[in-house]
Amino acid sequence: QVRLEESGGGLAQPGGSLRLSCAASGTIYSPNVMGWYRQGPRNERDLVALSLSNSTTNYADSVKGRFTISRDNAKNTVVLQMNSLEPDDTGIYLCNFKVPWLPRNEYWGRGTQVTVSS
Repeated sequence: QVRLEESGGGLAQPGGSLRLSCAASGTIYSPNVMGWYRQGPRNERDLVALSLSNSTTNYADSVKGRFTISRDNAKNTVVLQMNSLEPDDTGIYLCNFKVPWLPRNEYWGRGTQVTVSS
């Protein structure tokens, strides 16, 4: 079992910045993938950014050049630095942890609200 604790988020003006953090605890297997997803109005979850244990990253096209994901494997944490925020970035951001090589080993955080508005 893995528990994810998220922090950060809140309200920012267009062009501003926010920082999201997620810490994983429990039974942590490696290699693993940690990342952030944004939940849409129909509860769909769209990838924002993810990082593998070897620090390989992947970003949604809409956030490339604006968001940066980083992780600390020793602390099992992942941080999403969001710059040049746009109103379309608004949503609930959920932390995700998964071990692709193990069945039924994927976990979600509770989510944190990000609102970009003037």
